[in-house]
Amino acid sequence: MEVFAILEPGAFTTVQDAGRYGYQQFGIPVSGALDMYSYLVANLLVGNGDHDAVLEITFSGPRMEVLSDAIVAVTGADVPVFVNDEPRPSWTSFEVRRGDVLSVRTVRKGVRAYLAVRGGMSVPVIMGSRSTYAAGKIGGLSGRPLGKGDRLRSEPIDGRSRLVSFSEELQPSLPSEITLRALPGPQDDYFDSGLDAFFGSEFTVSSKADRMGYRLEGPVIQLKEGVPRSIISEPSLSGAIQIPPDGQPIILLVEQTVGGYAKIATVVTPDLNVVAQAMPGNRIRFERVDLAEAHRLQADYGSLLDRLKGMFRGGSR
Repeated sequence: MEVFAILEPGAFTTVQDAGRYGYQQFGIPVSGALDMYSYLVANLLVGNGDHDAVLEITFSGPRMEVLSDAIVAVTGADVPVFVNDEPRPSWTSFEVRRGDVLSVRTVRKGVRAYLAVRGGMSVPVIMGSRSTYAAGKIGGLSGRPLGKGDRLRSEPIDGRSRLVSFSEELQPSLPSEITLRALPGPQDDYFDSGLDAFFGSEFTVSSKADRMGYRLEGPVIQLKEGVPRSIISEPSLSGAIQIPPDGQPIILLVEQTVGGYAKIATVVTPDLNVVAQAMPGNRIRFERVDLAEAHRLQADYGSLLDRLKGMFRGGSR
């Protein structure tokens, strides 16, 4: 059913789900929500499944006419949400009625907000995903960000979802001074003093920060004498930190498939949600962890997500 008509699209609003896997060898990136924690909670709040599509809103959001009664929730960045110019809380599900105007305005802290509607955003499934890869014009709504006049559909779901809220203590803090836990490698042997400089320095998020990666500014990270200035291009994963010739780190994200620069370290998966909310000008430091600690952090994160799913789907809020 048609649920929204776009009156104003916002700065960069796309349809995203949990990602498009299995096609990187063909140059098709994973895409999907950058802040997977906020994405999952948005879906939980409206009674959706783990892979249902939402709107990922960057910096400023859309203004939409509601075409059908619906239950929605907004999570992620600290952003004002209004229905008919009346404020609504984020991290809480609420009802909208046909004829209402739902507005997601400019973020106050963080970068990306996630708007879920009960039933999920209904767009064609391309290579197993509804996610938008705008650079490749694939997925989402005709492979592009939302535009004025677009109409969005949702899938009908039997039964009624209770309106629920999400504990404030479990919401991300969105700091401007960020510590990211990272495991050295896979090419940490290309660095000696550069590795110490990387883990001992502070960097600033530059204006070149998007869904492909975050370029940082700070001390120049030098490669070890005698090693090649680049490597044979190899598959890249979200969270890998490559060092290009200018020595300024780049945190690779969900729209990069291969890379030919040495990767000094890899951000642990739970902290990628923090990267997704980092604004230009935010300061970042890296905390070194070993493989055992990285596995423990991932296990703890997985346990938290399982607990949240149990809370919402088991009747306890």
